[in-house]
Amino acid sequence: MTNTLIARLNDDLEAAEKNGTYKKLKIIESPISDKIWLEGKGEVTLLSSNDYLGFANHPEIISTARDALLSYGASTASVRFICGTQSVHQTLEVDLARFHGTEAALTYSSCWSANTGLFAAITTADDVILSDALNHASLIDGIRMTAKGVVRDVYKHADMADLEAKLQAHENAPSRLIVTDGVFSMEGDIAPLDQIVALARKYDALIVLDDSHGLGVMGKTGHGTAEHFGVMDGIDIFTGTLGKALGAGTGGFVAGPRAVTETLIQKSRPHLFSNALPASVAAAGSKALELLERHPALVSDLQEKAAKFRARLKDLGLNPLEGDSAVVPVIVGETATAIRLAGELLDKGIFVTGFGFPVVPEGEARLRFQISAAHTEDELEAAATTLKDCLNAR
Repeated sequence: MTNTLIARLNDDLEAAEKNGTYKKLKIIESPISDKIWLEGKGEVTLLSSNDYLGFANHPEIISTARDALLSYGASTASVRFICGTQSVHQTLEVDLARFHGTEAALTYSSCWSANTGLFAAITTADDVILSDALNHASLIDGIRMTAKGVVRDVYKHADMADLEAKLQAHENAPSRLIVTDGVFSMEGDIAPLDQIVALARKYDALIVLDDSHGLGVMGKTGHGTAEHFGVMDGIDIFTGTLGKALGAGTGGFVAGPRAVTETLIQKSRPHLFSNALPASVAAAGSKALELLERHPALVSDLQEKAAKFRARLKDLGLNPLEGDSAVVPVIVGETATAIRLAGELLDKGIFVTGFGFPVVPEGEARLRFQISAAHTEDELEAAATTLKDCLNAR
């Protein structure tokens, strides 16, 4: 065995350590909540989690998951089409379809698996996929995995003139798919879905919406970015996760026409070759959807807190990126700067993550604050003023 590859990897890691871009895992010793216990740091305020509704440690969700664990066991130990489908999976898929107003839904081990398993299964030669330039990596990789004859193109981020020009250029294609995130996770902004739906209807295109950061966050009742714009019936295919606002632990899904979900059962490789979700996760997902629909005030509370936090950052002269979501990024420049600031904040009891290249473009490294309904006003005020203090000390 040659050691050239290992030596190269070690050199790259040493270089990352030296220039301040090395990512180190932090060990959490408590459940996810507004405050957590971090190894070597003690109690800190968590502003890096996708736990938008505070469901990750919700007692009803935990109790439901525990009951399913005792009833169904720890694992199916199989993929769905062999012997991995339990009644709890069917229940969750019915719940997801009802929630999104679609004919059917199908669960995956993660939203990454859902997005990478969707496009190759439903497209064929000469079909056209038009993807927003800032779409999530899982959508990008899923689109790349389509057959050679599928036409793949990218439109400028949220640029409707560019999207329309590309739709016009491909108006004779057998099928056209417009693919977009609802909430763009690194920007915190939202796709102009009302305009996208209008273009899709004008040019007979289908819309695939990944609303992983919108579900439970956007819209009056948390039904997502499509509800925010009043176009739930204009979205053909939804993808999303159980592991962010729903707090169910892991898992993803596709919701849409039954012809799509049934095709995925037949042909989608991540579905065909991955174990089914543990029953505990599936049951937790259904319970989380029930809680969301039962307590819509959680959504309005979250939206109010996120808006106030953005406004407070602006008051302090920190210029967060604009948006209506619970993702609040603050651009700080270079990757090493973002990582260093995140470390300084952590030393002061604020856990927020710095993101840099290649996750975001060079020179646009950022701290990404993620707001939860579980946060208190005092915690958010402390986060804003502590960031200001760290920047002033530079």
